[in-house]
Amino acid sequence: MSLSNTASAGRWPARLPVGSFRVVRPSANYEQTIQFYRDLVGLPVLETFQGSYGEDGTIFGLPDSATHLEIVRVREPAGPVNWFDQLVFYLADEPSQQDVMARLAAHGLQPALQQHPYWQANGGITYYDPDGRGVIFASWIYGRDIQPASRPG
Repeated sequence: MSLSNTASAGRWPARLPVGSFRVVRPSANYEQTIQFYRDLVGLPVLETFQGSYGEDGTIFGLPDSATHLEIVRVREPAGPVNWFDQLVFYLADEPSQQDVMARLAAHGLQPALQQHPYWQANGGITYYDPDGRGVIFASWIYGRDIQPASRPG
């Protein structure tokens, strides 16, 4: 059963007047995870907080201030990371993907040896953040470009 509605594809539904969206992730490796997303991936920090309702955290802009990634310090790991617990960064083109990979390599990070078959087929490159979650860099933009595996020839 498909829930997609091609008539409204690409348009936000008027019945859900959202002005912003945030994804929150717990981190048992908080300092390293903040450094990874801020210094290595290059996400801008919108805000940090300490002791807010008993929590410490950092909020990143994705790619602007209307979409956020929030990392919250936890004292113990929440358990094993699910294979599908991933962030996907759709980059403008292949040179942009290569730039990110070069920056990560300069800091000693290497792509994952194994990744989901979808990303393998579509040119996505998977890394893991300090909490073991997948971070994928694709050289095409979902919804704008044809997925590489679907391109003719």
